[in-house]
Amino acid sequence: MGLNGADESGDPDRASGVGPVANDRRGKSRREFLLVLGGGGVLGALYLATSGAIKDQGAKVVHKLQKILPRPAKTLPAVPLDPAQGIPGLSKLITPNIDFYRIDVADNIPVIDINTWTLKITGMVKNPLTLTYSDLLKRPLFELDDTLSCVSNPVGGIYIGNARWLGCRLDDLIRETEPLDGADQILSTSEDGFSAGFPLASLDGRDAMIAVGMNGEVLPLVNGYPARIVVPGLYGYVSATKWLTNIELTRFDQKQGYWISRGWSQLAPVKIESRIDTPVNGSKVAPGEQFIAGVAWAPNAGVKEVQVQINGGRWLTANLGPKLSGTAWRQWWINWSATTGTYKIAVKAISATGEVQTPVVKDVLPDGAQGWHTIEVEV
Repeated sequence: MGLNGADESGDPDRASGVGPVANDRRGKSRREFLLVLGGGGVLGALYLATSGAIKDQGAKVVHKLQKILPRPAKTLPAVPLDPAQGIPGLSKLITPNIDFYRIDVADNIPVIDINTWTLKITGMVKNPLTLTYSDLLKRPLFELDDTLSCVSNPVGGIYIGNARWLGCRLDDLIRETEPLDGADQILSTSEDGFSAGFPLASLDGRDAMIAVGMNGEVLPLVNGYPARIVVPGLYGYVSATKWLTNIELTRFDQKQGYWISRGWSQLAPVKIESRIDTPVNGSKVAPGEQFIAGVAWAPNAGVKEVQVQINGGRWLTANLGPKLSGTAWRQWWINWSATTGTYKIAVKAISATGEVQTPVVKDVLPDGAQGWHTIEVEV
């Protein structure tokens, strides 16, 4: 999810609870501080609302660093042909940076001088580390296809996106510090003071990273430049700190991240979910051949199957799009011969380990929404 973490993806008016999207410091409403980058118009509005210094710095930084981001030591295959090209309304396999949702508690995007910025790893460690941006780029980098989903995302919501991230391994860095006995939490802090903590045990080989790139570009300012944390399978409110400045090895019984003291769960595994992208809930569609399509995710196992139900009938097995990784969403679709009438359509996902998405409805607080996404359409 995204506090200062997940942008890290629904209608803002449907999102329930005062959660990792509000701006506590000014007492403003959730809606006022929910910035969703959904296209050029919104992006333009964001830049108009920020200072000229940020715009100038952003342009110079991206122009300069685009030339020096090193090739990863571990590369992924090229992104395959995207089924969304032939299915109107289906989410793209890789979410473009400009469309990636943003949710955080920052009043303004932090202005960071890359020449003086450092990342410190401190706390219950034998060997504290201080890394410059150049130090990060010199480390072995790898690519990761990972879907970020906000814990405040309602069933069927838009606060989710899939990207190809570039960064260095977080577990390697933590290992180099030699954590002391008793340390059980990795607590990260943002330039603006936001904090998020997750279990040290989550560094179990799942490719957690300090990200410096996103979809082949330098990490955008709004998505956490110069560096952010990405931990597959965890909501961002406990992990995905943007504008990262400090990582502290500590204990849960000694310190808490920003949202934990505000009623959100200490443990935050992303739940298996699915969403219908098209047709849109409440819409009218023409009779004839139509697509029912969307996306599904099941970190970290991956999606094995998606099933669709129309008006309470038998469950239909959907076609699946390319599998990028167990941590990335899968596109799905069925062909529907639509006839005149009113229809209720539901979807559920099944993971590679056999977990079936639950129909039990649950609100976002305290650890994420659940239930089958169900829509009604008229033909």
